[in-house]
Amino acid sequence: MRRFPASNEPALPATGPRNDWQTIVSLLPYLTAYKWRVAFALTCLIGAKVANLGVPIVMKHIVDGLASVRHLTALGRAEHAPGIVLAGGIGLLVVAYAVVRLSTSLFTELREILFSKVTESAVRQLALKVFRHLHALSLRFHLERQTGGMSRDIERGTRGITQLISYSLYSILPTLVEVGLVLGFFVVKYEAYYAIVTLIALVAYIAFTVKVTEWRTHYRRTMNELDSRANARAIDSLINYETVKYFGNEEWETKRYDENLHRYRQAAIKSQHSLSALNFGQQAIIGTGLVFILWRATLGVMAGRLTLGDLVLINTFMLQLYIPLNFLGVVYRELKQSLTDMDRMFTLLTVEREVADVPGAQPLAVRGGEVRFAHVNFAYEPSRQILHDLSFTIAAGTTTAVVGHSGSGKSTLARLLFRFYDLDRASGGAITIDGQDIRDVTQDSLRASIGIVPQDTVLFNDSIYYNIAYGRPTASREEVIAAARAAHIHAFIESLPKGYDTPVGERGLKLSGGEKQRVAIARTLLKNPPILLFDEATSALDSRSERAIQHELDQIARERTTLVIAHRLSTVVHAQQIIVMDHGRIVERGTHAQLLHAGGHYAQMWALQQQKAGEAPQSQQGQVQGQAELPAAAGK
Repeated sequence: MRRFPASNEPALPATGPRNDWQTIVSLLPYLTAYKWRVAFALTCLIGAKVANLGVPIVMKHIVDGLASVRHLTALGRAEHAPGIVLAGGIGLLVVAYAVVRLSTSLFTELREILFSKVTESAVRQLALKVFRHLHALSLRFHLERQTGGMSRDIERGTRGITQLISYSLYSILPTLVEVGLVLGFFVVKYEAYYAIVTLIALVAYIAFTVKVTEWRTHYRRTMNELDSRANARAIDSLINYETVKYFGNEEWETKRYDENLHRYRQAAIKSQHSLSALNFGQQAIIGTGLVFILWRATLGVMAGRLTLGDLVLINTFMLQLYIPLNFLGVVYRELKQSLTDMDRMFTLLTVEREVADVPGAQPLAVRGGEVRFAHVNFAYEPSRQILHDLSFTIAAGTTTAVVGHSGSGKSTLARLLFRFYDLDRASGGAITIDGQDIRDVTQDSLRASIGIVPQDTVLFNDSIYYNIAYGRPTASREEVIAAARAAHIHAFIESLPKGYDTPVGERGLKLSGGEKQRVAIARTLLKNPPILLFDEATSALDSRSERAIQHELDQIARERTTLVIAHRLSTVVHAQQIIVMDHGRIVERGTHAQLLHAGGHYAQMWALQQQKAGEAPQSQQGQVQGQAELPAAAGK
């Protein structure tokens, strides 16, 4: 199985396509859950084929009876013909013929009614399993995969299940049952010659079909890969529509998309050429077998060993076999395609979870909410370590801010706290909440206890109400509106024509950056967790809105353990502890006043930001020092 490594492990190569039987075996558990329904469906299948076998037999007796009537007429004894018809029961045979044909249709429809629930249930259960598994995989997996291609794999895989079951139950298995019945009838009723020739033709047909189809399978795999790649590029380009427009690269994106379409076209043409060769070879085998059978039957009729009805019976049997057998070539090709499509989806299920709950993991029990990073070492790739022996504690109910230049490892702290990645137990250190190692508790309980307002807010393509309520889907409408009021976005929402039902567009692109961030704040307020994480929570806001939102954030942070990751130092001056990071290491820590007094990295960053704001750093320094001491004295 493919395994995505922990931070200290090299990536393992992806495994190749699995054997077709492995794919089929993977599907069986989803079908055996309805074993009685499957058994009844198979019984109906056999019943349909037995009835279908009776159709040409009844027709033989009708033809023989009519031949006798025609013979009497030719001899001038037509007055005996009505008696022959009555004695032979030709009228009843005609009724029987209609009944048998109707029975075939009845059993076939019953089979489909019985098995439809099995098919749809299997598709639903497997699609849910894949969807749940993808959400359980680590952030590393999703960063390495393209969503467009992966969604196409799932779409084709679920469709492949339906096709596999449909072709197997409705085409392959019925044909095999019918072949067995016809061969047995030939041996018992006529002579082994018919069964032998039919069997040889069938074996030759199947062997040829399998061999040629195996040869052409790689064309189909290539087409699937190119189709997924083209779809992934198209979706990625459309998601980044604004970026494409900013740089005027519409033609460049079209060219990149067309490169895959061109390669797909070449593979599709080769696939069609090989398909034509396959179809011609199949028809040659069928035609040869049919000539040998009918020639023998014609000789039998001329010699008086067979009746005209026997010739009709044998010809009808051959047509009943070869018509679905001709379609069996198409079925086999589609079956191989379905197995190929399913293989890609099942391969997703074989990807192991890099971050998984340990056996017997217990829910996180938050008492005060103390968060401790103890000797944390972490690297996304072995060749580039991000955090180096990082240790600090966020006391319960207090606010700790982490500042530093871009690339210093600040956002990695948030990902580790949420367990998007796990620390190596041997050398990675530990992160604890109230003394509980977060690797030993359930991920659901951990993430339920932490709320985050991220720097880059991504919204669902749904209404504003849905995106706010996502913080706690069970919340009442009044609670959702209260959270919006607290985030200072209620008035804006009410001013919209559709109010809270206003759609936000793909990734929330219909809203401005500040509006999206207010929605994110409201969502976190609604969640109401004991531990908060603000990752540049006000970075997209103007100065006036930032002051209003910052006041609200300070209010909700009271009595909660809060980690603030910030670039603008003006937003963290009230924090009880400020940690300065540089290249994955802590270089300074203390309060705002203490760090300014120390004159180190923090003081330099503060002076630089004040200069950019057009303010005098020295005069502002004294002012903010006094501001920073007031909340500390108040016991914030």
